[in-house]
Formats: sequence, structure tokens, C-alpha cells
Amino acid sequence: MDGDVRRSAIGTGLFTVLVPCTVAGVAPYYLIASNAQLFRFGTDLSRAAGLIAIACGALIYAWCAFDFVTAGHGTPSPTHPPRALVVRGLYRFSRNPMYVGVSSVVFGEALYFGSGNQLVYALCVLAGFHARVVFGEERALRRAFGAEYVAYCTRVPRWIGRVKKGGSDGD
Repeated sequence: MDGDVRRSAIGTGLFTVLVPCTVAGVAPYYLIASNAQLFRFGTDLSRAAGLIAIACGALIYAWCAFDFVTAGHGTPSPTHPPRALVVRGLYRFSRNPMYVGVSSVVFGEALYFGSGNQLVYALCVLAGFHARVVFGEERALRRAFGAEYVAYCTRVPRWIGRVKKGGSDGD
């Protein structure tokens, strides 16, 4: 492993512990452990679905982090972003699969624990991710990668799938 990849891997590991693990681990722990739940729900089926969502989300994040290090030569951190636009792996299907992965973990926790607090938190996390992408990251990526990023946006949806509205891209 060369020094550049090693630095990116270490930076990605540190970022993952500080940000996604806080969003999907530390904060949910306190919400789920709270005795003051908005409401409780859950069945064996929702617990199983929750475990699947958590596992899939963690795998999605790990795959994308690997691609950021190896193809992008950077980290998910805004302070050390990839130097190359990552368009391989799950980035062929979604422009933001890391956010999809973390959201899957957070929603999976709500399902698994049957926590109303966690469900509301998951919705807030999803809204925050959307705002961050639309009002921050996409502008920064357009500045950094120009026409390459614009072309990528025409091929790949912001989240998952495409919704066609009168022949336009439904982002």
C-alpha cells in the first residue's frame, strides 16, 4: 500500500469513527435507551427487517469508503475529499450511496428496536443528508469536477432510481 492510499485509509477510518459511527451509533443509543419514547412498535418481522437493513447499510458504507480510498484517492471527509470523481461500484447506481448506507443503518435500528424516537431521528437524518447534498456537496462537486460531474449527474440519480416527470430527470 503506497503512502497516499495509506493516508486516505487512515483518514477514512478516523472520519468513519467520528461521523457515521456517531450518527448511526452514539446518538441512536441514547434515543433508544430513553425511557421517554414517543411510541413503541415492532414485531419479529420488523426486527428481522431491521437487522437486514443495518447489515446492508454497513456493507454499503464500507464498500463506498473503500472506493473513496482506492479510486478517489481521498476520504469522505470534506476536509480531505477525493481528488478523482468516484463513479465505480455503487456510485454507478446512486450519486450518494454512503448516505443511503448510513440512512439504512439508522432506519434499521428504528425497526429492530421498535423505537419511535429513533424513527423520528432517522427521518431527521435523512432530511439533513438531503439538504447537505443539495445545498453543499453538489455545488462543491460541480466546482471541483466541472463537466465531468455534470455528465455524471445526467447518468446517475441522486439517491436510488429515477422518477420520470414528463421526460425529465426526477432528481
